[in-house]
Amino acid sequence: MTKVKLTLLILNAVWLFAVSEASYARHAAIIIDADNGNVLHEVEATQSWYPASLTKLMTLYMTFDALKAGQIHLYDTLTASMHASQQPNSKLGLRRGEHLTVEDAILAIITRSANDASVVLAEHLGDTEQNFATNMTAKAHSLGMYNTHFMNATGLPNNWQVTTSRDMAVLAWKAQRNFPEYYHYFAAHSFNFKGTELRGINKFTASYPGAEGMKTGFTCGSGFNLIGSAHQNGKRLIGVVMGGMTSKERYQLMMQKMDASFANLTGTDPARNINTMSTSSAGSPPYQLDCGNGAATHSIPSTSRVSYTPRSKNTGRIKTHIRNIQPKAAIRARISAKIANKPLSKKSIVQAVAKSTVKPSAKSQNFHKPKADIKTTNKVKTTQKVALH
Repeated sequence: MTKVKLTLLILNAVWLFAVSEASYARHAAIIIDADNGNVLHEVEATQSWYPASLTKLMTLYMTFDALKAGQIHLYDTLTASMHASQQPNSKLGLRRGEHLTVEDAILAIITRSANDASVVLAEHLGDTEQNFATNMTAKAHSLGMYNTHFMNATGLPNNWQVTTSRDMAVLAWKAQRNFPEYYHYFAAHSFNFKGTELRGINKFTASYPGAEGMKTGFTCGSGFNLIGSAHQNGKRLIGVVMGGMTSKERYQLMMQKMDASFANLTGTDPARNINTMSTSSAGSPPYQLDCGNGAATHSIPSTSRVSYTPRSKNTGRIKTHIRNIQPKAAIRARISAKIANKPLSKKSIVQAVAKSTVKPSAKSQNFHKPKADIKTTNKVKTTQKVALH
């Protein structure tokens, strides 16, 4: 009778995995046993993928490492730089010179995926975000994350910032094992920042039985990502899902895979371990969603770096001697006249501007919206969501 029950449990787990794979679009995923690193389930676990805000788990790992070494302390005061204050959503909305503690920054990252808090920590620990990203990559490789490369501390789009679901599972596993004194922060549902209660955005942490938290992520290139950990009946599992087509889908995928894995713990193969998985063929990351730069072809954007356009400059403050003339157009008219060695008059400038097809750029109405302009190689502007939750 016991053998029959065991067989039914295994068949049920296999059926759940089969339904999961058949019902959803391409994605990468892995579930491991946190006690020993055994792989309970994986789909393209060594395929290269954009991490989005899963990046912040490494930012937190570096922070915990510095805390454990005594280099920083939870109640140390950090100061936001101009660079930190200019980060796009998701964020706390820190102003240049504003202060927060190390613990505030940790909780802001876990509950709100705050980009500005991530940069504040990065600059405090590495002097610059770029230096910190270099250190992040070095740390990743030392942990065995051989197909991971970081270019920033937030996960904002960058073609060189890549990982795999296997590597992210390694990171989550090492964070849980190496920093048990800080692991409880991942379970936070909210935190109080300067008198305001900020609620968490991770629905897995809030709703899955035994969930212990971890991290969400999203960009158009990555799709909807999720790292989750959960503890049931004395067993702890760590899961990674990358490439959900919607936020709801990533949670469904994670919960289904977790359910199936908890049901199949007795049928695991100890030879399939995260430490012994092949990591030699990560390939190129897919571009997952029909939005942002690269949406038309679902290919990697050809630019080596994605740059975000800040608040538009107030060109009306630039003085010209002719009313209702765009400053740049007036300058072009003057240059053309100089090259042609012709006398310059107000009439000639007006005529030159009238022929111009250049339109004034629209001013940003709200710099805090979770969208930003992205320049592509052919100078055509598109928009991409950059709220990395």
